[in-house]
Amino acid sequence: MKSVKAFVVVLLVSGLLDVSAQEPKQSQTPLPPVGGGQAQSTPTQSMPIAPTGIIASADEDYRIGPRDVIELYVLRVPELSRQYRVNADGMIEMPFLGRIKAQKKTSRELAAAIADGLRGDYLVDPQVFVIVQQINRRFFIQGAVRNPGVYTIEGQPSLLELLSLAGGLNSTYSGTAFIFRSRRQRYKDDAVVSANPKEPSSSDVQPSEPEYELRKANINALLRGEFAENAMLEPGDIVHIPAADVFFVAGEVKAPGSFPLKEGTALRQAISLAQGTNPVAAAPRAIIFREDASGQKREIPVDVTAVMRGRNQDVPIIANDIIVIPNNKTKSVVLPVVNAFGISAAYLPFRFF
Repeated sequence: MKSVKAFVVVLLVSGLLDVSAQEPKQSQTPLPPVGGGQAQSTPTQSMPIAPTGIIASADEDYRIGPRDVIELYVLRVPELSRQYRVNADGMIEMPFLGRIKAQKKTSRELAAAIADGLRGDYLVDPQVFVIVQQINRRFFIQGAVRNPGVYTIEGQPSLLELLSLAGGLNSTYSGTAFIFRSRRQRYKDDAVVSANPKEPSSSDVQPSEPEYELRKANINALLRGEFAENAMLEPGDIVHIPAADVFFVAGEVKAPGSFPLKEGTALRQAISLAQGTNPVAAAPRAIIFREDASGQKREIPVDVTAVMRGRNQDVPIIANDIIVIPNNKTKSVVLPVVNAFGISAAYLPFRFF
């Protein structure tokens, strides 16, 4: 079983960084079988903005998880036969029996546990049936991924698995994943469908308490094999992959434009990304336009030639820097002559021009 799951994860990871365009497709995604019944088939359309996927294990019965809704039927005992929502801690609250653990049990296992609890003191031969009515394990992913949206997943996926299901990262991703986890959700989910007035409600949360807690994961480190960054997700988590910050290179370079700012980017790399300077560039008189924390713009003179040759220290680049390589007017006049007549023509007296 473990080898099969490992193989599936490998298949998912293999497409993680594929950034080629792909048209969304419609698919029929089967719901997992519950209570020994047949699997339901629900059409699911993958949309460019908010696709939805249901990921299930085909070789074992579905195991109940927090926030799922189950239908419980006890033969000839209507007061126990109704819907229950599994609390955030994996328990359901039942009359007579109190709190019963439902998490990680199949519908058959939960039915057997409830029957054992009712047998003897309450019923001679209880007949209990459990059907999972709603799988409430939604995971949200947005930002710099190919298929952002909502995914319904059995079990507890990792960040790496959710990134893979979302089609992988696109070319604009930054190096950090932000995971938002609701604090209020645990109170909302603790109320069963048949509300118990003693259960805590969302109003019990103090107004000063933040609604979400934030966790971060280093995507670049994760993709290098540092699996300590592979955060385990919980239902309702919102994963945001922001686009990378950018910087700009303008003026006398071969490929001016904007470039994604990766961790550790410095001036030498920035000029290399712009494919180097043109022959008419005045590289020693380059300027970096930078906005500080107060919003004030500064001009930082920099000798690009000295930096590229290693004579001066490299200059770190920050978000929204504009690197401008000015034009050398003397070179602009002389260079056409050099190209036309050869380098020796540049040393002829000016009256011959």
